[in-house]
Amino acid sequence: MSNSDVIYETIILGSGPAGLTAAIYAARSRCCPLLIHGIQPGGQLTATTAVDNYPGFPEGIDGPELMDKMRLQAERFGAQFVEGVVTKVDFQERPFRLWVDEELYRCLSLIITTGASPMLLGLGNEESLYGRGVSVCATCDGFFYRDREVVVVGGGDTAMEEAVFLTRFAKKVTVVHRRDSLRATPILADRALTNKAINFKWDSAVTEIIADTSGVTGIRIKNLKTGQESELTCDGVFIAIGHKPNTALFADLLDRDDDGYILTQNGTETNIPGVFAAGDVQDHQFRQAITAAGTGCMAAIQAERFLDDLPYDPSLSCQKGICRLKS
Repeated sequence: MSNSDVIYETIILGSGPAGLTAAIYAARSRCCPLLIHGIQPGGQLTATTAVDNYPGFPEGIDGPELMDKMRLQAERFGAQFVEGVVTKVDFQERPFRLWVDEELYRCLSLIITTGASPMLLGLGNEESLYGRGVSVCATCDGFFYRDREVVVVGGGDTAMEEAVFLTRFAKKVTVVHRRDSLRATPILADRALTNKAINFKWDSAVTEIIADTSGVTGIRIKNLKTGQESELTCDGVFIAIGHKPNTALFADLLDRDDDGYILTQNGTETNIPGVFAAGDVQDHQFRQAITAAGTGCMAAIQAERFLDDLPYDPSLSCQKGICRLKS
């Protein structure tokens, strides 16, 4: 039987902490949700070598291992997984329709956990140095830079929050910013500017991240006004120039804020009944694995309640989370 003959009670898009937690809860409550993920499942944590702040792992755990454990837990309760790229969605009527490449999938409820991607500098070795001196999350990785020298790239709210946070661990924090003043809100800017542990490189851009086999050893900086280049020794580079939510697919369908994050209400509900959003795709403030997992749990519970409240459809025969049209 083709997928067009099947209607899933719940489909989940994305396989980071939010998506996998949603899959665990959905599978335990109604059985057999379908989770659709791309060619690199696991979300941003797959690029993190050590996660020390996720509850339940006192010795820490590698990001990929944590994601593998979450997936195994979801599979244990009956969650199904499909790899592919969702190219189109149709929310005009229920069942909702989704196309993975050219294959059609249908569902009565949808949980979107497609996450957000950190904006990078465009340097060739950034991603290969993740976990070896390059980070996009001070809360996640700051602890590893105790008594070391680090650089924060950016001048907005996130960059200033990262810089101030890093002063708890690093012996020296240098902020590199392309302008001669900060874009951060006044209270955050003042907090950073008055912190004696933070130095500033104004009107400057990072043109190269210098590394050896052990990881980052420094950066090359170009002054954008004078053109002069210099090198700065450091042990870590925290890139804080923003995130881009992975929501382009829903641009004309779901309410989003000015930055593209899906707007939710009453927990994880979107403007379309039966469509829920969880994790970094709707959270531009915290962006932590534990908060993503928490909203994934919320979305699964709300999807279950939504399904329970749907009126009886005599044309459908549903069992273990999968419905079929009666002949």
